[in-house]
Amino acid sequence: MKKLILLAVLAFGVSAPALAQAPSTPTMDRPTAPVMTFDQLEYNFGTIKQGESVTHEFRFRNTGKEPLIINNAQGSCGCTVPEYPKEPIKPNGTGIIKVTFNSAGKSSIQDKTVTITYDTDKIIVLHMKGTVEAPAPAPAATPVPAPAATPKGTTAPATTKAAPVPAAAPKATPPVMPKATPKF
Repeated sequence: MKKLILLAVLAFGVSAPALAQAPSTPTMDRPTAPVMTFDQLEYNFGTIKQGESVTHEFRFRNTGKEPLIINNAQGSCGCTVPEYPKEPIKPNGTGIIKVTFNSAGKSSIQDKTVTITYDTDKIIVLHMKGTVEAPAPAPAATPVPAPAATPKGTTAPATTKAAPVPAAAPKATPPVMPKATPKF
């Protein structure tokens, strides 16, 4: 009997702290809380060349019964920049999250995200996906072949004509002075 009571006390002692520390989320209990409903959560921009930028507008509606306030919108890297409305969105109102992806320095398949936080603790993640083509490598400079050596005693055939050298301007000659003849 003592073992049974001890076991019951032990079980209650272990579960009581867990019940006391259970997180509470007040917004889950609010049936009128704002709800951000998007037309699409992902945009595929296809294939672009490295260095190009792509912009897409993600449209949403507040399907809740309270005004929706966006607390933050953060891109996954500096190449993905979101713009979002700062004013509250009324119930059944609409808004746009404008996202620009800059592909400078990127190549191959990309999946960039924007994390939106609204109503203090709700999170939605948007995706910008596509492929970035790296530029074709520049062709290597073709080396100019060196002239072939000629055996001793022979002359190499002329392969190029020398450009004509312009004639030099005639030099000006100083005037000739008559020589004075001595008088005796």
